[in-house]
Amino acid sequence: MKLQRPQWYDELPSTNTTLSEWLRDGQELPDGFVLAARAQTAGRGRYERRWLTQPGRSLTFSMLLHSKAPNMQLLSLPMAAALGVAAYLDASGVAAQTKWPNDVLVGGHKICGILAERGEAVVLGIGLNVNMDANEAAAIDRPATSLLIEVGEERAIEEVLDELLIYLGEWIGRWEDGGFAALRGAWEARSANIGEYVEVGEDADRRTGVVLGFGAAGQLLLREDDGMRAEVWAGDVGS
Repeated sequence: MKLQRPQWYDELPSTNTTLSEWLRDGQELPDGFVLAARAQTAGRGRYERRWLTQPGRSLTFSMLLHSKAPNMQLLSLPMAAALGVAAYLDASGVAAQTKWPNDVLVGGHKICGILAERGEAVVLGIGLNVNMDANEAAAIDRPATSLLIEVGEERAIEEVLDELLIYLGEWIGRWEDGGFAALRGAWEARSANIGEYVEVGEDADRRTGVVLGFGAAGQLLLREDDGMRAEVWAGDVGS
């Protein structure tokens, strides 16, 4: 997939929200348009979790896809993006794993989160911890890490994005051509939870069991406590 040269802003509430608003307002934006912010004041992840960023510390951006893929195929779009991020991290000397459905981990610590939303088109938001230091990571309520922590040097977020888009374009292109089937081997090789006992979802939607693998669309296959095999289509995985 051909991704456009990023359009940068010093500060936005949220790149996903801003891009979605532009589309609703009738702005004509090309396939592969990329919107990036040096700081976010109202960023969000799955389940409306907040993702706030200080200038130059984390990379936050969103991409636009004029995709006609059915909703079932869209389940694996964040997985394609996660594989692109993981490939970039590998090339940077950082061994990365993926966590269903949309996270990238290093040593069990989250370094990247992804959020896909479908409205006028598909908006794919990505947040990558770049220059977060150890004290900032320790203040987060879940284990987190960054490129700085892993490699010991700061990087300009603009340069990181230029390099990362090459890998994202490749993996999203594979997804466009073949859906989850084109990702399965790489995803399973990187997956952090296969064979592990996990909790998925929250509150009334919470399920527990052993991760068996992934279905044809990328859905999680779980052997629940009663021995029955279940397909899980949404929810965060916890240990």
